Parts: sequence; structure tokens; C-alpha cells
Amino acid sequence: MPLTRRGLIALTLMPVTLAALPARAHHGWRWTADGNFELTGMITAASLGNPHGVLTVTANGEAWTVEVGQPWRNERAGLTDAMLAPGGEVTVIGHRHADPAVLVVKAERVVIGGVEHNLYPDRA
Repeated sequence: MPLTRRGLIALTLMPVTLAALPARAHHGWRWTADGNFELTGMITAASLGNPHGVLTVTANGEAWTVEVGQPWRNERAGLTDAMLAPGGEVTVIGHRHADPAVLVVKAERVVIGGVEHNLYPDRA
């Protein structure tokens, strides 16, 4: 069955479209405030996986969303899924959302049981 002109155009554009999806879906650091932020609390929920893991950490009666690394980044830092399971205490050092009303932190380092796990050792 021969390709139509429309089908050929779609096949040609598909790699370009798919290549752009991860860049749009992953938001990097632009939404964060400058300066380090530290949060200590109890992990109440965890969703680990790609594009990055997300924890809910309750601290001072507030539920914070904490973005941790991708699975490979967590593993490289020595973090396991079991360490990030609900019920454990965690200290997160990173950057909070630029809007103080939004309780979101992007973790650079995670401290569990007194051991610091550096997710981004290449960041100064």
C-alpha cells in the first residue's frame, strides 16, 4: 500500500515532534527561587519513576511536594525506593518554588538517617 503525501509528511515530522516532547514536559529549574531551601518532615506519599520522583512531605502541618531525581539519579546518589517510602523522616535541601504560596521544592540533596545523598553533584 503506497504512502500518501499526508502520510509521508506525518512520518517525516514524527521524529521532530517526539524529540520535542521531553523538553516541553520537563521543566528544569526555571520555576525555582534562588538560594537554598531546607525542609524536614515525614514522607506521607511517594511516586517514584520518570521523569522524576515526587514525594509528599508533611512538615509543620503543611503538605509539601518534593521533586527528587529520576530513577538513575536517585540510584547514583545511593537512594533506594525503600528509603523514600512513606513513614520515613527526610530532610530536603534544594530550591523552593518562586511563588511562596506554592509548597513545592526541587531537591538537590536528600538526608535520610543522617546520610546526605547528593542528587546533583555537578551543580555548584
